[in-house]
Amino acid sequence: MTTTAIPGRRRLHPEANRARAALAELIGTFLLVVVGTAVAVAAFLERETAGPAYDSLAIALAFGLTLTALVGALGQTSGCHVNPAVTLGLAVTGKFPWSYVPAYLGAQLVGGVLAALALWATYGDRARSEAHLGATAPAAGVSDAQAFLLELLIGFLLVFVVTAMATDPRVPPGSAAIGIGFALAACVLVAGPVSGGAANPARALGPMILNLEFPSLLSYVLGPIIGGILGAVVYDRVVAPVEAPEPDVDETEDEPVASAR
Repeated sequence: MTTTAIPGRRRLHPEANRARAALAELIGTFLLVVVGTAVAVAAFLERETAGPAYDSLAIALAFGLTLTALVGALGQTSGCHVNPAVTLGLAVTGKFPWSYVPAYLGAQLVGGVLAALALWATYGDRARSEAHLGATAPAAGVSDAQAFLLELLIGFLLVFVVTAMATDPRVPPGSAAIGIGFALAACVLVAGPVSGGAANPARALGPMILNLEFPSLLSYVLGPIIGGILGAVVYDRVVAPVEAPEPDVDETEDEPVASAR
Protein backbone atom coordinates (compact mmCIF):
# COMPACT_ATOMS: atom_id res chain seq x y z
CA MET A 1 0.00 0.00 0.00
CA THR A 2 1.35 3.40 -0.93
CA THR A 3 2.68 5.60 1.84
CA THR A 4 1.39 9.16 1.64
CA ALA A 5 1.32 12.23 3.81
CA ILE A 6 -1.70 13.94 5.31
CA PRO A 7 -2.13 17.40 6.78
CA GLY A 8 -1.27 17.30 10.46
CA ARG A 9 1.31 15.64 12.63
CA ARG A 10 0.27 12.00 12.71
CA ARG A 11 0.18 9.12 10.27
CA LEU A 12 -2.63 6.61 10.59
CA HIS A 13 -3.09 3.22 9.02
CA PRO A 14 -6.18 3.38 6.77
CA GLU A 15 -7.49 -0.01 7.92
CA ALA A 16 -7.33 0.87 11.62
CA ASN A 17 -10.30 3.22 11.91
CA ARG A 18 -12.46 2.97 8.80
CA ALA A 19 -15.69 3.86 10.61
CA ARG A 20 -14.04 6.71 12.51
CA ALA A 21 -12.55 8.12 9.31
CA ALA A 22 -15.94 7.96 7.56
CA LEU A 23 -17.57 9.70 10.52
CA ALA A 24 -14.93 12.42 10.34
CA GLU A 25 -15.76 12.87 6.65
CA LEU A 26 -19.48 13.17 7.45
CA ILE A 27 -18.83 15.76 10.16
CA GLY A 28 -16.35 17.68 8.04
CA THR A 29 -18.62 17.80 5.00
CA PHE A 30 -21.54 18.82 7.19
CA LEU A 31 -19.61 21.70 8.72
CA LEU A 32 -18.14 22.89 5.42
CA VAL A 33 -21.50 22.90 3.65
CA VAL A 34 -23.57 24.31 6.50
CA VAL A 35 -21.21 27.24 7.11
CA GLY A 36 -20.69 28.10 3.45
CA THR A 37 -24.31 27.80 2.42
CA ALA A 38 -25.50 29.64 5.54
CA VAL A 39 -23.47 32.67 4.47
CA ALA A 40 -24.82 32.29 0.92
CA VAL A 41 -28.40 32.16 2.19
CA ALA A 42 -27.84 35.13 4.50
CA ALA A 43 -26.45 37.10 1.56
CA PHE A 44 -29.41 36.19 -0.64
CA LEU A 45 -31.94 37.08 2.05
CA GLU A 46 -29.96 40.25 2.90
CA ARG A 47 -29.66 39.33 6.55
CA GLU A 48 -27.53 41.97 8.28
CA THR A 49 -25.13 41.45 11.17
CA ALA A 50 -23.25 44.48 12.48
CA GLY A 51 -23.34 46.12 9.09
CA PRO A 52 -24.47 45.48 5.52
CA ALA A 53 -25.51 42.01 4.40
CA TYR A 54 -22.87 39.56 3.19
CA ASP A 55 -21.55 39.68 -0.37
CA SER A 56 -19.81 37.29 -2.76
CA LEU A 57 -16.46 37.74 -1.04
CA ALA A 58 -17.96 36.68 2.28
CA ILE A 59 -19.26 33.46 0.72
CA ALA A 60 -15.85 32.57 -0.73
CA LEU A 61 -14.16 33.33 2.58
CA ALA A 62 -16.70 31.26 4.50
CA PHE A 63 -15.94 28.18 2.42
CA GLY A 64 -12.19 28.76 2.32
CA LEU A 65 -11.70 29.56 5.99
CA THR A 66 -13.91 26.68 7.08
CA LEU A 67 -11.96 24.22 4.95
CA THR A 68 -8.68 25.57 6.35
CA ALA A 69 -9.89 24.91 9.89
CA LEU A 70 -11.27 21.48 9.03
CA VAL A 71 -8.08 20.29 7.36
CA GLY A 72 -6.22 21.20 10.52
CA ALA A 73 -8.82 19.52 12.72
CA LEU A 74 -9.62 16.36 10.76
CA GLY A 75 -6.61 15.84 8.52
CA GLN A 76 -5.01 13.42 10.97
CA THR A 77 -8.17 11.32 11.21
CA SER A 78 -9.51 11.02 7.67
CA GLY A 79 -7.35 13.29 5.53
CA CYS A 80 -10.31 15.71 5.46
CA HIS A 81 -11.31 15.09 1.86
CA VAL A 82 -14.91 16.32 2.46
CA ASN A 83 -15.35 16.17 -1.32
CA PRO A 84 -15.93 13.17 -3.63
CA ALA A 85 -13.69 14.78 -6.26
CA VAL A 86 -10.78 14.74 -3.82
CA THR A 87 -11.42 11.15 -2.73
CA LEU A 88 -11.65 9.84 -6.29
CA GLY A 89 -8.71 11.89 -7.53
CA LEU A 90 -6.45 10.53 -4.78
CA ALA A 91 -7.72 6.98 -5.29
CA VAL A 92 -7.06 7.06 -9.04
CA THR A 93 -3.46 8.14 -8.43
CA GLY A 94 -2.88 5.51 -5.75
CA LYS A 95 -2.73 8.01 -2.91
CA PHE A 96 -5.83 6.63 -1.19
CA PRO A 97 -7.11 3.04 -0.84
CA TRP A 98 -10.10 2.12 -3.02
CA SER A 99 -11.49 0.07 -0.14
CA TYR A 100 -12.24 3.33 1.66
CA VAL A 101 -13.89 5.09 -1.28
CA PRO A 102 -17.51 3.85 -0.83
CA ALA A 103 -17.56 4.78 2.87
CA TYR A 104 -16.11 8.22 2.16
CA LEU A 105 -18.49 9.00 -0.70
CA GLY A 106 -21.51 7.90 1.33
CA ALA A 107 -20.42 9.91 4.37
CA GLN A 108 -19.79 13.02 2.29
CA LEU A 109 -23.22 12.84 0.65
CA VAL A 110 -24.97 12.34 3.99
CA GLY A 111 -23.02 15.26 5.44
CA GLY A 112 -24.15 17.51 2.59
CA VAL A 113 -27.81 16.53 3.02
CA LEU A 114 -27.71 17.01 6.79
CA ALA A 115 -26.13 20.43 6.32
CA ALA A 116 -28.96 21.51 4.02
CA LEU A 117 -31.49 20.17 6.53
CA ALA A 118 -29.83 22.07 9.39
CA LEU A 119 -29.80 25.25 7.33
CA TRP A 120 -33.51 24.88 6.57
CA ALA A 121 -34.29 24.29 10.25
CA THR A 122 -32.30 27.30 11.48
CA TYR A 123 -33.01 29.87 8.76
CA GLY A 124 -36.65 28.93 8.21
CA ASP A 125 -38.81 28.30 5.16
CA ARG A 126 -37.53 31.36 3.30
CA ALA A 127 -34.13 29.73 3.15
CA ARG A 128 -35.66 26.96 1.04
CA SER A 129 -38.42 28.75 -0.85
CA GLU A 130 -36.40 31.84 -1.80
CA ALA A 131 -32.71 31.07 -1.33
CA HIS A 132 -32.97 27.38 -2.26
CA LEU A 133 -30.74 26.47 0.70
CA GLY A 134 -27.75 27.92 -1.08
CA ALA A 135 -27.98 25.44 -3.94
CA THR A 136 -25.74 26.04 -6.93
CA ALA A 137 -27.25 26.62 -10.37
CA PRO A 138 -26.04 28.18 -13.61
CA ALA A 139 -26.53 31.94 -13.67
CA ALA A 140 -28.98 33.51 -16.10
CA GLY A 141 -27.72 33.13 -19.64
CA VAL A 142 -25.17 30.45 -18.70
CA SER A 143 -25.50 27.15 -20.54
CA ASP A 144 -25.07 23.72 -18.97
CA ALA A 145 -21.91 23.27 -21.05
CA GLN A 146 -20.42 26.49 -19.67
CA ALA A 147 -21.28 25.49 -16.10
CA PHE A 148 -19.79 22.04 -16.67
CA LEU A 149 -16.55 23.46 -18.05
CA LEU A 150 -16.11 25.90 -15.17
CA GLU A 151 -16.87 23.25 -12.54
CA LEU A 152 -14.32 21.01 -14.25
CA LEU A 153 -11.71 23.78 -14.13
CA ILE A 154 -12.19 24.58 -10.47
CA GLY A 155 -12.30 20.88 -9.62
CA PHE A 156 -8.94 20.60 -11.36
CA LEU A 157 -7.54 23.53 -9.40
CA LEU A 158 -8.74 22.32 -6.02
CA VAL A 159 -7.61 18.69 -6.33
CA PHE A 160 -4.33 19.70 -8.00
CA VAL A 161 -3.55 21.78 -4.90
CA VAL A 162 -4.73 19.04 -2.53
CA THR A 163 -2.56 16.44 -4.27
CA ALA A 164 0.45 18.73 -4.22
CA MET A 165 0.16 19.88 -0.61
CA ALA A 166 -1.36 16.90 1.16
CA THR A 167 0.47 13.96 -0.41
CA ASP A 168 4.00 15.29 -0.93
CA PRO A 169 6.01 14.71 2.26
CA ARG A 170 8.29 17.64 1.41
CA VAL A 171 5.51 20.15 2.02
CA PRO A 172 6.13 21.91 5.37
CA PRO A 173 3.82 20.66 8.14
CA GLY A 174 0.82 22.89 8.68
CA SER A 175 0.97 24.63 5.31
CA ALA A 176 -1.42 22.25 3.56
CA ALA A 177 -4.46 23.57 5.42
CA ILE A 178 -3.77 27.16 4.37
CA GLY A 179 -3.06 26.31 0.75
CA ILE A 180 -6.12 24.09 0.36
CA GLY A 181 -8.42 26.62 2.03
CA PHE A 182 -7.14 29.42 -0.19
CA ALA A 183 -7.64 27.22 -3.26
CA LEU A 184 -11.30 26.62 -2.40
CA ALA A 185 -11.89 30.33 -1.77
CA ALA A 186 -10.38 31.09 -5.18
CA CYS A 187 -12.62 28.47 -6.80
CA VAL A 188 -15.76 30.05 -5.32
CA LEU A 189 -14.66 33.54 -6.33
CA VAL A 190 -13.92 32.50 -9.92
CA ALA A 191 -16.94 30.31 -10.57
CA GLY A 192 -19.51 31.94 -8.29
CA PRO A 193 -20.87 34.39 -10.89
CA VAL A 194 -21.23 31.62 -13.49
CA SER A 195 -22.00 28.27 -11.87
CA GLY A 196 -22.15 29.11 -8.18
CA GLY A 197 -18.71 27.59 -7.61
CA ALA A 198 -19.51 24.23 -6.04
CA ALA A 199 -16.27 22.35 -6.88
CA ASN A 200 -17.77 19.60 -4.74
CA PRO A 201 -20.60 17.18 -5.65
CA ALA A 202 -21.57 16.71 -1.99
CA ARG A 203 -21.89 20.48 -1.50
CA ALA A 204 -24.05 20.73 -4.62
CA LEU A 205 -26.22 17.66 -4.05
CA GLY A 206 -27.15 18.32 -0.40
CA PRO A 207 -29.28 21.42 -1.06
CA MET A 208 -30.53 20.03 -4.39
CA ILE A 209 -31.93 16.90 -2.75
CA LEU A 210 -33.92 18.86 -0.16
CA ASN A 211 -35.10 21.32 -2.80
CA LEU A 212 -36.11 18.44 -5.11
CA GLU A 213 -34.59 20.45 -7.94
CA PHE A 214 -31.51 19.34 -9.90
CA PRO A 215 -30.45 22.08 -12.32
CA SER A 216 -27.54 21.09 -14.55
CA LEU A 217 -26.94 18.03 -12.36
CA LEU A 218 -24.14 16.56 -14.46
CA SER A 219 -22.23 19.85 -14.32
CA TYR A 220 -22.04 19.68 -10.53
CA VAL A 221 -21.36 15.95 -10.24
CA LEU A 222 -19.22 14.99 -13.22
CA GLY A 223 -17.56 18.38 -13.70
CA PRO A 224 -15.65 18.49 -10.38
CA ILE A 225 -14.98 14.74 -10.43
CA ILE A 226 -13.46 14.72 -13.91
CA GLY A 227 -11.55 17.91 -13.19
CA GLY A 228 -10.39 16.55 -9.85
CA ILE A 229 -9.12 13.31 -11.33
CA LEU A 230 -7.28 15.25 -14.03
CA GLY A 231 -5.78 17.58 -11.42
CA ALA A 232 -4.52 14.68 -9.31
CA VAL A 233 -3.10 12.85 -12.31
CA VAL A 234 -1.39 15.92 -13.74
CA TYR A 235 0.34 16.69 -10.45
CA ASP A 236 1.25 13.10 -9.67
CA ARG A 237 2.39 12.01 -13.14
CA VAL A 238 3.57 15.24 -14.77
CA VAL A 239 4.43 17.98 -12.27
CA ALA A 240 5.70 16.20 -9.14
CA PRO A 241 9.50 16.05 -9.05
CA VAL A 242 11.00 12.61 -9.54
CA GLU A 243 12.54 11.41 -6.30
CA ALA A 244 15.94 9.77 -6.24
CA PRO A 245 15.94 6.11 -5.15
CA GLU A 246 16.25 5.78 -1.41
CA PRO A 247 19.31 3.94 -0.06
CA ASP A 248 18.83 0.47 1.32
CA VAL A 249 17.94 0.48 5.00
CA ASP A 250 18.08 -2.09 7.71
CA GLU A 251 14.94 -4.22 7.51
CA THR A 252 14.65 -4.02 11.29
CA GLU A 253 13.84 -0.31 11.12
CA ASP A 254 10.24 0.80 11.46
CA GLU A 255 8.48 1.34 8.16
CA PRO A 256 6.06 4.21 7.75
CA VAL A 257 2.45 3.17 7.60
CA ALA A 258 0.08 4.23 4.87
CA SER A 259 -2.13 7.12 5.78
CA ALA A 260 -5.74 7.73 4.90
CA ARG A 261 -4.61 10.41 2.54
